[in-house]
Amino acid sequence: MFGAQPARLPLSIGDPTLISGATLVCPMADLFMDYSRGGRIEVAFLGVAQIDRFGNINTTVIGSHPDDLSAMYRSPAVRLPGSGGACEIALHAKKVYIITRLQRRSFVERLAFITSVGHLAGRPGERDALGIRGQGPGLVVTDKAVFDVDPATHEMRLISVHPGVTVDQVRREISWPLCTADEVQTTEPPEAEELRIIREELDPSGMYSS
Repeated sequence: MFGAQPARLPLSIGDPTLISGATLVCPMADLFMDYSRGGRIEVAFLGVAQIDRFGNINTTVIGSHPDDLSAMYRSPAVRLPGSGGACEIALHAKKVYIITRLQRRSFVERLAFITSVGHLAGRPGERDALGIRGQGPGLVVTDKAVFDVDPATHEMRLISVHPGVTVDQVRREISWPLCTADEVQTTEPPEAEELRIIREELDPSGMYSS
């Protein structure tokens, strides 16, 4: 579904309410070819099971054979949903924003599997050399802090902590040496009108926001 205007908050991406008022209903392959690969996706939002310092994402497998990818893929400790289109989105969307909970088991030094590329190994021009058109992850928004991406190293960089959260608390949930901005800000709380829209218009039943 493209350009959906659902009558209620959808339960998932497969909820029939997404067809309501949609501009287009088409096979997924058509959507990827015409819109994603066509460079028509301005901003995309992705979730993660695991993420590394360069914004590469794993949503495929987590296993007990970290040195044997083939064995881990065949017999993982956890088999995840897979790409579901996130790989194409990460490659072609002009901007990617990642939304996830901040927890050490997700912010890992080494991914068990790269499902969707971020800034790869962080080397300058690496995405361009592979013909990847999108800019890659630009923001990582969590329940405790917000990160941007250092333009020189392409590494995730802490720029703000939510009220009541300390930098040390964030650092404890990261599996690599944390990169921080010169001055870490306190995240601005949402405005009253933004909260009203979420609570009264987008999610009146509190399905997601309660």
